[in-house]
Amino acid sequence: MNNHFTVTIHDDNGVKQYNLHHFVKQAFLYATLFLGTLGLISIGTIVYLDYQVDAIEVKRLKEQNDFTKLQEKNKDLNSHIQGTQEKLADKKKELDKMSHSLSEIESLIGISPIEDMPLQERVDLAKLNSEDMVTMLQFIPSGSPIKYMGITSKFGYRHHPKLKRREFHRGSDMKAKMKTPVYATADAMVEYAGYHKKSGYGRLVILKHNYGFKTLYGHLKKVVIKSGTFVKKGDLIAYTGNSGMSSGPHLHYEVQFMSRPVNPFRFVKWNAQNYNEIFEKEKKIPWQSLITATAHIKVLKPTRAQPSSLPVPPSKGK
Repeated sequence: MNNHFTVTIHDDNGVKQYNLHHFVKQAFLYATLFLGTLGLISIGTIVYLDYQVDAIEVKRLKEQNDFTKLQEKNKDLNSHIQGTQEKLADKKKELDKMSHSLSEIESLIGISPIEDMPLQERVDLAKLNSEDMVTMLQFIPSGSPIKYMGITSKFGYRHHPKLKRREFHRGSDMKAKMKTPVYATADAMVEYAGYHKKSGYGRLVILKHNYGFKTLYGHLKKVVIKSGTFVKKGDLIAYTGNSGMSSGPHLHYEVQFMSRPVNPFRFVKWNAQNYNEIFEKEKKIPWQSLITATAHIKVLKPTRAQPSSLPVPPSKGK
């Protein structure tokens, strides 16, 4: 068996022959196959790695883009959160201010809220009480019938300036210049409007109000309403004068409950700012029954105090 083979090489110098063993041939062939396979594997690996690098780069760019978008969204979200926090802070200030104002209203109308009571419940409670207050002040005499300038003669016993004797003064003589406008102090029907010689009040207006109340306006110069008509709180009814048994221009203002005179000055002072005061000082009137009787009535357009009515100073007596 021949284990050799001949390799012939032709070049410019002639022909050269080499005898090689078959083992070398096989080794060379295997090495060539191995290197070829290794080369193919290397090329495939390089191509695969290159593809993976490109894919990773694409993925990186996408994630970077997503991250940038996320940062922008976070920025917008933070801006929105900051704006919301600022609005919430402003709303809290408004609620604190509202709560403080509501506390003043609650104090004004005489209610004490339960601790930790929700604001809405406090508002509802105050609304109910304020509606009752508005109704009472609309239908029951309250406030001054004229621009307040003081009292010249109080309610109660006095020495009559004309009759020169001690007698009970059923009203308050309110200081006023001639022809000062006189206004109704509550909704009413005009019971009398004209000259009333018997009483000594001269030109007189008597208003009949709800729930047993009457008001009398005496010594008038001119009456501008007629008997049998209806007037609302704040309507002009007359002008002050010096008619009847009077020593000078003024308004005799009288308040009656169930035909009995009560101190009118307490009603002159009565308003939303001192709403509860009259309940404590005027004991002749069943206030709780009145409040219950008017609780279902709602005044849609309450009458505001007349511009001519000035704040009444504290009373120095009854």
